[in-house]
Amino acid sequence: MTSLQPPIIADERSTTIYNQKFWLAYAANVLLVTANALTFRFAEFVKWLGGTESLTGQIVSVGIIGSLLVRFTLGRDIDGHGTRRMWISCSMLFILGAGLLTISQSLGWEIYAARVAFTVGLQSMFACSISHIQSLVPTDRRTEILGSLGSSGFVGMIIGAQLGDMIFLSVPMGRMLFVALFGGTTLCGIGYLMLVLYITRNDSHTRPHETPAAHRLIFRYWPGPVVLVALMMGVGFVVTTVFLTRHATELGLPGIRTFFTAYPASAFMFRIVSRTWSRTMGRHRMILLGLAGHCLGLLLLCSVSTEWDLILPAIGCGFGHALLFPCVVSLGAGAFPQEYRGSGTTITLGFMDLGVFLSAPILGWVIDTYGFNAMFLSSAGTALVIGIIYGIATFRLVDLDSDSVVLEQPAIMESVVECESFPDQSPEPAMIGVDESA
Repeated sequence: MTSLQPPIIADERSTTIYNQKFWLAYAANVLLVTANALTFRFAEFVKWLGGTESLTGQIVSVGIIGSLLVRFTLGRDIDGHGTRRMWISCSMLFILGAGLLTISQSLGWEIYAARVAFTVGLQSMFACSISHIQSLVPTDRRTEILGSLGSSGFVGMIIGAQLGDMIFLSVPMGRMLFVALFGGTTLCGIGYLMLVLYITRNDSHTRPHETPAAHRLIFRYWPGPVVLVALMMGVGFVVTTVFLTRHATELGLPGIRTFFTAYPASAFMFRIVSRTWSRTMGRHRMILLGLAGHCLGLLLLCSVSTEWDLILPAIGCGFGHALLFPCVVSLGAGAFPQEYRGSGTTITLGFMDLGVFLSAPILGWVIDTYGFNAMFLSSAGTALVIGIIYGIATFRLVDLDSDSVVLEQPAIMESVVECESFPDQSPEPAMIGVDESA
């Protein structure tokens, strides 16, 4: 991985951020997303076992329920016990879930248990990874490092989608096809665990004096309208990673690798291009652009008739993903003080899970009742409505992640730093931005 050039800002501090730990975390994330991409055929698995699109949505939602329940304690456990212990435990749970999917042969309770273990492990591993990487950098560079680490996910998505389609096209439909897919996921999970053990081998942890429950932290440090954007990201994940493969099959297309090559490739490029935007145009405007990209990409999926038609929707969704993820996580987690940053990260990611949970069965029902195009249109409409609401809510706000704001408004930044040190004096989370009329 060291042959890749990191998407960084060329200044004197860059070498202290893009070190060995970063690149090992980068490699681990490539493995994790590759493993997840191999499961994009899960809807095909359910269909092969005799299920429907609605049942697929229900199974996915049950997995998300497990993830949401764990979110209520995961952040507190990360803050209380340390990232290393939780990261290792979650990795082992992921391996267990992937292994259970590999041996599942019916639509009974086993597949639900497998999906729960897989989903809880996966989402918790992402949360631990993000919490760990944020702890290694200065506060004003969290968005940058999240974006840089996130670019590894696009590499993994390309690898996983290509491998998945290669397996799907070369192995006859049947038991061995899904053993190969989910077995590959399990092996990637084992490799990931080995890297985590090495990355965190010298980590130490100081337990905070208080580890409040997640619901108390949510009310105390409510992240504001960015929550709606996190929910929309969950909707986008359901469309692209759960039901898109079924749409391709219904159209008679050879696979989804064209989409999941153009999507991460464009997202990787946009992530590099936009790496400084959080400190120039600000994260609020980046979020609006990202939502517009998602909306356009989902709309364009309605016009797909050949494999190559997937490229333009993929570019739109890739653009949206590239801008949204680091901004949403940075703003959401940044609403919480440093000692509760692990909880803030898991809570923010939990709202993405909530978006998956709410939308998966609904979108499955829409497909069964009205078809795939209706599902794409309703998803795009959701992105549009949330974009309008977010634009109105943040219209007069200047994002404090901007270098110019840091320089021109030191008193405001001093206030924010002071509130991070003394959480009881924290401002309302919506004040991540500053009213321009003030």
